[in-house]
Amino acid sequence: MSTTPTTTTTEASVRSRYAAASQQAEAALCCPVEYAPDLLQNIPAEILEKDYGCGDPSPYVKPGDTVLDLGSGGGKLCYIAAQIVGTQGKVIGIDCNPPMLALARKYQEEMAQRLGFANTEFRSGMIQDLGLDLELLANELEALDATGTDRILQQRDIEHQLRTERPLIESNSVDCIVSNCVLNLVRNEDRQQLFREMFRVLKRGGRVAISDIVSDEPVPAALQADAHLWSGCISGAWQEGEFLNEFARAGFHGMNIVKYQAEPWQTVAGIEFRSMTVVAYKGKEGPCLERNQAVIYQGPFHAVEDDDGHRFERGVRTAVCDNLYQLLQQSPYANQFLPIPPRIEIPLAQARLCNCNGRIRLPRETKGSGYDLTQLIASEACCGGTDCC
Repeated sequence: MSTTPTTTTTEASVRSRYAAASQQAEAALCCPVEYAPDLLQNIPAEILEKDYGCGDPSPYVKPGDTVLDLGSGGGKLCYIAAQIVGTQGKVIGIDCNPPMLALARKYQEEMAQRLGFANTEFRSGMIQDLGLDLELLANELEALDATGTDRILQQRDIEHQLRTERPLIESNSVDCIVSNCVLNLVRNEDRQQLFREMFRVLKRGGRVAISDIVSDEPVPAALQADAHLWSGCISGAWQEGEFLNEFARAGFHGMNIVKYQAEPWQTVAGIEFRSMTVVAYKGKEGPCLERNQAVIYQGPFHAVEDDDGHRFERGVRTAVCDNLYQLLQQSPYANQFLPIPPRIEIPLAQARLCNCNGRIRLPRETKGSGYDLTQLIASEACCGGTDCC
């Protein structure tokens, strides 16, 4: 009697490999990473030994933040973030691997005692589907009295109900999303949904700080089909430029490479794989309203262009809508643009829609066409009574 051979999928390989790594440390799953020593002192040795990552996104967490860690594993990054956000903040770890969740949860009470407060929880879910709580789904399915296709259809109904009424992560509820070498483990067909979900749960003005493995060249299909290389955070890597494009396609802005590993971590078939940390922001969405505002790009380049095609030449008053005007005064742009407000402010309720195309803003548009003030400053007031003027 013949049997049909089974093929290990990338998802199955990831589940089994990380389940094993929660029991026995596997050095091949991580790059050398330096974390703030004072933030590691309170974390149990077992978590530190069984942590797998390629970077440290924690410097981009702020006190009081609600933080979401995608692929939280044994909980190391969550417990680091918990110390940064403090008593006014909250940290949520998401992972779909039961042994890893068990390791993280094992030390929740102990960590609360060590820190003097409890602000961390761990939930079961797929990082590309932040609406579905897998533990709630499992409980519902245990009580389901159906078989065959009827069971499958009823499960779909239950999943929809859970996403709608009891979502794993609410929309617009998170200040900062962090992740450490996990996004590359998500299969290709789920990646656009992964980025959409990150965008959905993040608050307007929120940010993501993602450390992951990228490649200098596109990874060929033959390497991507290698489940062992995929589960080892290698063959699922994005080409470094394409990784940034994923954020832009999902609606993020201000993408910035804040750390780039000079020497490759691994090289396979001539392709270099290295760690990269990217920070990106949510908040550019909204109507373009004309309020006679302008900005001046300070340099040092002759000109720059944003992801929406707005061009800013150095030293030139560029017309912008109110949304873009406010955005360019925030991170990560604040030190690059000079805001030029109108002399007479146009109330938002009276502002009209405009085409924010980056044209030159004539000074008379900002000051008003009838502006004819003459104001001479006495030399004593300007120069303190010296002959410097």
